[in-house]
Amino acid sequence: MLYEHFQLLEKIGLDLVFAAIFFFIGMAIKDVLREGNVPAFGRRIVWFVLTLGCVGFIVKGVIQLVWEGSVSANPTEDDRLCIWV
Repeated sequence: MLYEHFQLLEKIGLDLVFAAIFFFIGMAIKDVLREGNVPAFGRRIVWFVLTLGCVGFIVKGVIQLVWEGSVSANPTEDDRLCIWV
């Protein structure tokens, strides 16, 4: 059973690792901003840029799911033509 679900477990594990990395990077940046006495405007800019990066990563994952889900396992002639156009 484990072998049958290995891809799913691998995908979930990789997503959890990325989430943990994002969390720890955020905590490290929060500490650096606090210890460096960065003004409020600079903190807002830093967090805005980091949020855009996380949102971009999430959007990439959603687009990838949609893109992979739209390709059928048995493509027809029309599907093959669309891929090459």
